[in-house]
This record gives sequence, C-alpha cells and structure tokens, in this order.
Amino acid sequence: MKPLLIAFILCITHSLNAQVKTHVPTIDEVGPGRMPATIAPVKAPFPMPAFKIPAFPKYTITIKDSKEIQQAINTVHAHGGGTVIIPAGNWHAPRISLLSNVNLHLDEHAVLNFSGEIADYQPVVFTRTEGVEVMSLGACIYANGQEHIALTGKGKIVGPPKDCAVRKQMMRQDVVENVISANRPVAERVYDGHDGGPVYLPFFVSTINCKNVFIEGIQLENTPFWNIVPIYCDHVIIRGVTVNSVGIPSGDGIDIESSRNVLIEYCTLSCGDDCFTMKAGRGEDGLRIGKPTENVVVRFCLARQGHGGITVGSETAAMIRNLYVHDAVFDDTGVGLRFKTRRPRGGGGEHLYYERIRMRIQQDAFRWDMLGTRMYVGALADRLPALAVNKLTPVYRNIHAKDIVIDSARALLRIDGIPESPMTDFSLENATVHCAKVIQSADAMNLRIAHAKIYSADTLLSFIDTRNVTFQDVQFITPANKIVTSITGELSDNIEFKHTIPLRPADWRSNTFKK
Repeated sequence: MKPLLIAFILCITHSLNAQVKTHVPTIDEVGPGRMPATIAPVKAPFPMPAFKIPAFPKYTITIKDSKEIQQAINTVHAHGGGTVIIPAGNWHAPRISLLSNVNLHLDEHAVLNFSGEIADYQPVVFTRTEGVEVMSLGACIYANGQEHIALTGKGKIVGPPKDCAVRKQMMRQDVVENVISANRPVAERVYDGHDGGPVYLPFFVSTINCKNVFIEGIQLENTPFWNIVPIYCDHVIIRGVTVNSVGIPSGDGIDIESSRNVLIEYCTLSCGDDCFTMKAGRGEDGLRIGKPTENVVVRFCLARQGHGGITVGSETAAMIRNLYVHDAVFDDTGVGLRFKTRRPRGGGGEHLYYERIRMRIQQDAFRWDMLGTRMYVGALADRLPALAVNKLTPVYRNIHAKDIVIDSARALLRIDGIPESPMTDFSLENATVHCAKVIQSADAMNLRIAHAKIYSADTLLSFIDTRNVTFQDVQFITPANKIVTSITGELSDNIEFKHTIPLRPADWRSNTFKK
C-alpha cells in the first residue's frame, strides 16, 4: 500500500463523524456467546411464521458405543420420539440418518468423527449437488422426508480425514450441468464410487424435504463440502452454530437451498468459501424443480473468514426472495454482501433487505457478479454482445440496505451486471464508509445512495451503461477533496448528485476511464 494512501486512511479513521445514528452491533454483540435461551419474535419486511424452540418426548437413550448411534435413533423414532444423547468422548460414525421426532444431542466435550470410507455412505441417497439433483453420498448427517427433527448440544462434529477415499474420489470432470443433463432421470444420475469411480462429496449436515428442523449449538470442523444445507425444507431454525472450514475448497458455512420460513441467528462462521448463502437450484434442473428460497431471516450473526459474508447465488434458478439480514458483523471476510449468478443459471434474487450491518472486509462491501468467468460458462461470461433474454436469463432487483457501517473495504459498490438484464433498483441509506474506491458499475439502473459519509482514497467513480443513479445528501471525503466521474456506454444517463459535498463531480462526463 502506498504511503500516501496509508496516511490518508489513518487520517480519515481518526476524523470520523459517523453518519449512521442507529446502533450497529460490534463483534462482541453477535455470535453464539450472545445467544439467549429463547427465540425472540421475528420482525421482517414480509410475513414470517412464529419460531420457538421445539419440545421432544422425555424418552432418552444415551449411547455407550459408536455402533449404537443409528440403532438408538431408530429405537427412539419407533418409540414415538425423544432424544439420543452422545456423551463426552470421541465417537466414530458412518453416515447417520435422522428420523422424525428425534433430537440427536451432543453433550459438551463430545466429538463425533465421520468416516472417510465410501462404503460407509452406501447405499447412495437422493441429494442435490450445486443445485442439481443426483444419487450420491448425501451427507454425514442426513434426513429425507422427516418432520420435527433436531441436532443440538455443545459437542463437536468432525469431517472425514484429509486423504480419505471420499475426498480423493470427488467428481472433477467438469461443472455439474456439463456432466448431468437436465433431461436425464434422477434415478439414473448415480455416482456411488464403484470401482474407484467419482462421487459427489457429501454435505456435513443436510435435511431434504423436511419440516420443522432445529439445529442449535453444535460446532462443525473439517467438512467434506458445504456444512449445513437444508434443501426443500419448510420451517428451519439454525442458532448458535460455530463453523470452521477455512482452507477447504467449497467449504460453505450455511447454505439455504430451495427452502422457506428459515431463521438463522447467533451463528459464527469461518469458511473456505461463502459463509451464509442462499441458493435455489441451477439452470435447467433448477427450473424443472421450481422451488424458490423465500422468507429467510439472518440476525445477530458473525462472518469471519470466507469468500462472502452473506451471499445470494450463484445457483438462482427458482429465485431467492424475501431475505432479511440485520444486526450482523463481517470481520476479515472477503466480500461483504455478495450477489452471484450467471447467464445460464436462471431466476435470480429480489426483495432482499439488509440493515444494521458492520463490515471490516478485504474486498467489496456490495458485489454483484452476474457474468462469472469463461472457466465455468464459456463465452457466456463475455459482457458483450448483449444476448436475447430467455428463460435462463437471471435478474437481481429490489435490494435495499440501510444503517451500514463499513470500517474498511476495497470498494463500496462493484457491479458487473448483464447487459440484457441489468441489476435494477438498489438503495443504500444511512451509511458511514471507509473504502479505497467508491463505485465501479457496469450494466445497472435505478441506484440510490442517500445520507452517507464516504471516505475514499480514490476520487474516481466509474459508470458503464449505468442509468438513473442518484447520490443524495452524500459527503465524499477524498485526499484531493474532489470526485471525478468516468461515464461511458450509450445507455449511461441521468446520474445526479443532489446536496452532495463536493457539490458536483469534477470533469463531469468528460472522462474516459482507462485501465
């Protein structure tokens, strides 16, 4: 970092007069250590059901041998419900299947280690991998078609060993939609590792087609793939969970996939990929299923290391809508609020709300990546030429943020939209921002930033085919005490600065941005 930039950042840090008047939580106010015993009422910009901690019958079995875990779950389920307790100590298990009306509880100092042998995940089960349905290993803790199930306690779950068969035989051929045709029956999409063949990696914990799912307090380490993944579920509560998957490729923390009525609170995630993620199926296969992710509240959570703090996509086929994130902290995360999709993914995201969020991040505070790279989607990643809109053209629209504190970031906004489907209708109100750059926008429309104080090391604001942009009551504080605009593209129009300091950008419309 250049000495001038360092000096400027130090100067503006000490001179901060916060624009945000509402209390925005600090790192010591979120995460499992702050979790109350009961669930507070949920208030959101859209209707949400009531959530409460579920009760289970008193019938209880405490296991004495690792081989008893699945048998105990089966017995408690047959008895009408209750709790299976894994006491303190080291335990080892193949895939575990949760059943209705059973709470699997790990006592403090209980460590449940999962096998790395493919045979311990046989027979293959129905699951979804990166938004496409398959028959493969499923999850270390798996449930399908169950109701009123729980995974609780202060114990720890540890994934398969580093060099095990499960990890060595993971599918590496290509991205999943290039391997599995959407027209191929799911029953024929079998990847069981037979004779050393490929498998799709198991999730750590995954519930599929389940109702009333409750996960509380557990610690997860060394996941083989994504950590906690409800798929096609209704009424899910995840609270007080701690995840550590740093260094594990595709080690997402919590992925809500094509599920509805979800509450996530007081969790801390440190991940090898995105931390809190919303997904809704991939491309043609996701459209075939047609199940959105909707009505999700994330509150009082902490995202530490990870590619994104809160991410929507990139599997967006059936839409992600009605997401409300509030009172959260991102500390040393890559991107803060991340929005991903691709031209062939379909669907998109809408009605997304973010309030009272604090960020100290390495990259961009708000990042839309709607094109991806040629590695995954070939020439569809090329911005131009614009293509005809079809059923697989995704959208991002109606996204609102307010009361945001950004202690450090590379940029406030980085938008890479799709020319034929620009990112549309974004508002940011009441923000205090420290960033190296303010905005780089391509293919977006209807942006509003209001009541903000922005400390930026760079004076340049860049717009490519971006229209209907308003900065209102915004104070830009830069080393040169000015801002400069670069406005290119035939569609760029109506970029306004109302009651801003400086009053208007230098060299309005006269700059051509050059890399």
